[in-house]
Amino acid sequence: MKTLFVAPTRNGVGLSSTALGLTRALERQGLKVAFLKPIAQTHELSTDDSVHFARALGHLSVPDPIPLALAEEQLSHGGEEDLMESVVALAQEVTQGGADVLIAEGLALNERNNYAGALNASLARNLQADTILVSSLAGVTPGELADELEIAAQAYRRSDGSGLSGYVLNFAPPGLDYGTLMAELRSRSRVLASGELPLLGVVSQSAGLNAPRTLDIARHLRADVVNEGEAAVRRVTSTVVTARTVPRMAHLFVPGALVVTPGDREDVIMAAALSHLSGVPLAGLMFTSGSAPEESIERLCRAALGSTLPVLRVNTNSFETASRLSRLDARVPHDDPQRMDRMLDFIADRLDTVPLGTRLRAPLDGERRLPPSAFRYELIQKARAAAKRIVLPEGDEPRTVKAAIRCVEKGIARPVLLAKPERVRQVAEGQGLTLPEGLEVLDPDTIRALYVAPMVELRKSKGLTAPQAEAQLEDTVVLGTMMLALGEVDGLVSGAIHTTANTVRPALQLIKTAPGSKLVSSVFFMLMPEQVLVYGDAAINPNPNAEELADIAIQSADSARAFGITPRVAMLSYSTGESGSGEDVEKVKAATALVRERRPDLLVDGPMQYDAASVLSVGQQKAPGSPVAGRATVFIFPDLNTGNTTYKAVQRAAGVVAVGPMLQGLRKPVNDLSRGALVDDIVYTIALTAIQATQVAGADS
Repeated sequence: MKTLFVAPTRNGVGLSSTALGLTRALERQGLKVAFLKPIAQTHELSTDDSVHFARALGHLSVPDPIPLALAEEQLSHGGEEDLMESVVALAQEVTQGGADVLIAEGLALNERNNYAGALNASLARNLQADTILVSSLAGVTPGELADELEIAAQAYRRSDGSGLSGYVLNFAPPGLDYGTLMAELRSRSRVLASGELPLLGVVSQSAGLNAPRTLDIARHLRADVVNEGEAAVRRVTSTVVTARTVPRMAHLFVPGALVVTPGDREDVIMAAALSHLSGVPLAGLMFTSGSAPEESIERLCRAALGSTLPVLRVNTNSFETASRLSRLDARVPHDDPQRMDRMLDFIADRLDTVPLGTRLRAPLDGERRLPPSAFRYELIQKARAAAKRIVLPEGDEPRTVKAAIRCVEKGIARPVLLAKPERVRQVAEGQGLTLPEGLEVLDPDTIRALYVAPMVELRKSKGLTAPQAEAQLEDTVVLGTMMLALGEVDGLVSGAIHTTANTVRPALQLIKTAPGSKLVSSVFFMLMPEQVLVYGDAAINPNPNAEELADIAIQSADSARAFGITPRVAMLSYSTGESGSGEDVEKVKAATALVRERRPDLLVDGPMQYDAASVLSVGQQKAPGSPVAGRATVFIFPDLNTGNTTYKAVQRAAGVVAVGPMLQGLRKPVNDLSRGALVDDIVYTIALTAIQATQVAGADS
């Protein structure tokens, strides 16, 4: 196991977010990463930021750090050796379950802990760690930065010349000339010029990542919450302090704007209310100087002021309020994991872990692990490489529009929105978004006639007439399915506002099943804390018989392998092995035998209870010698009732992300969405569909 110590070169370099971002970047490689904050950052009793988010987002088992007061007491009485023994014990504790790499985060430097630099160097030595230095491009010249890195490198270099793994530069300003910067740094620093301290990444400033919630603003200003609305989810990206007339600042009433105004500016209050009612998601409306609008104005604007629009009130005047807003703490609150999650992805995307060496990449047991972060990362990378055209029939649905824009911007796929172009523009503008050039929008009314004759031909055995086809094509899901059937697009994603039946029925009629497939089934990719599991079938087949259950198992195992998951298939039941009997158990036994007969290459076992399949100690007791028990990665449920209930229980109770359902067995990829799907869910489903399209194309060739 390798230990990497993440250390700052000065105050305010973004140490914690970099340490956690590095953890995520290494997890994407399939490594099992442990995380440790050896000594608490402050004297506060609350959990350290990095420890909290490592637990909440990384689902890592992170021990509590040594209290700072205790560490300082030991240092002041010559007890550094005792302190280091405690640190090493924590490192052993956090890695006792096995890890490929341990990320240890040092103490951030500030004006109160002038001992922290020397203590960090001692921590790195005692943990036998290689050090990654974290610095910042904010407020420093290239010459100063080079000197800073050179001095820090000397502090962490071992006597044999080893001990340095690289450095990260944060807060890069927009438009930075990286080539010129790096040339100047290397010309001033031997450790950089020699390659002994390689650059692992340059992370730019991003205003969007730093946007606080309206709730955070209210807490910071100790504001009275007049109307909570969506204060917990809306984010402040700009502040409008009303010193001008409405016509001169109406263009500032954009999504994410916090409007700060005295309560007697009726024109501003009514303008904000109208903006909200017209669909502009303002971050909120804040009354200053303890004021409030006249009752008549409040009554006139009640539809807005009592809805989802957050309304706050502070006692300070507008100028003082704006001044206090500028001093908002940049730390991410513990109850805002979404913001930190985006920040960690942003950082991980910009870190190059190759210079850390291939020894970090090889899992100890020889089998490549695939934790959730690695699964999501590879999903996006494979989808980008596929570059497939995916049709989205729900083309003017807000989440779908936002997901399509994100797919174009990140190069994940080439989405096609079926909707009126003007309507799509309105939806985008209402979310503060701009439609990128590469986003294709097709008006269903202008293309529908092109698919009448082909649809009649496809359904002639069913006696479909042209008028019937034209009527069915009014449904954009049917229209998109026809585009897929004719090979004009590579896949289809629907379900944000349609039922599963609405999505699947046209596919069964027009796309049909793939060669060798007798049925269509589904899987969910369950992003558990340490690995990704596959659940099937939890969306399509109500009560499959033994032969159908075997087909579902084989399809699900192949899907798992296609997405980098080693399939070990557990055929689930309420009993394990020969411990139970009954019609339901016999069905699972027969299905298990069929899978073994048809696919002897697969590791499969059943009947098996869920705990025996998923918990190693239970599996060894209930099914000793089983290659699947306690290590299953593919869970096949005996019926839809069990599968759907279990996936939702795990998703909600454990806070697990469920990607899917992904449909299996169709000739071309069609995928369904949950009607409660988030934007990220839609993006990942589009990526899944693009990868499936590549696999279908490969099978056809």
